[in-house]
Amino acid sequence: MEKLFEKLIENRNRDRAVQMAAYMRNQFPFLGIDATKRRHLSKDFIRETKKTKAIDWELVATLWEEPYREMQYIAVDYLNAMKNALSPEDLKRFEKLTVTKSWWDTVDGLDKLAGHIALHRPELDPTFVDWSLEDNIWLRRMAINHQRHRKEATREALLEEIVVNNLNQKEFFINKAIGWALREYSKTDSQWVVDFIQKYQDQMAKLSIQEGTRWIKNQK
Repeated sequence: MEKLFEKLIENRNRDRAVQMAAYMRNQFPFLGIDATKRRHLSKDFIRETKKTKAIDWELVATLWEEPYREMQYIAVDYLNAMKNALSPEDLKRFEKLTVTKSWWDTVDGLDKLAGHIALHRPELDPTFVDWSLEDNIWLRRMAINHQRHRKEATREALLEEIVVNNLNQKEFFINKAIGWALREYSKTDSQWVVDFIQKYQDQMAKLSIQEGTRWIKNQK
């Protein structure tokens, strides 16, 4: 990992780092390396670490502890590269990552990975329902969005239960997530989304409705 870190330091861009940090409301320090360059610089590192065939969770923890935000992005990139090695037991690890150095940029990468674990395992659905009731907004956002891009494989009853658990909210990141989840599913079953919004509109934030119907309106 030292070689990777040296590469990143050599390619840092201080002006861009300021811009990237500001975009994330100065939650974390950045090196100023964009996604394309980051993936190029870390390509060899991830290729080598993949050879073990098993996820190195100690490596993930080390990357998560690093101060620069790009290191957490590399951890998510690594987990994506190793996603077929993920197991149901790893959801506990995802829970810990979600509540550590939490912000939408990492959570919105982790949620798809957690959803990948649960895709063909409906017995794991109660975990996501539990997360949807947590005080931590990022666990709730994980639960709301973990079925994104499943299309016909979306478990509608689960989506409804999780979203309903998060209605009547003022939290921007929750209301945005609800709209995002509904918008994505509207591309598969627009009528289901229309019926859902009609059923719960009195409890939904305007932002959720606007985002949830965006794709449908664009089709008219």
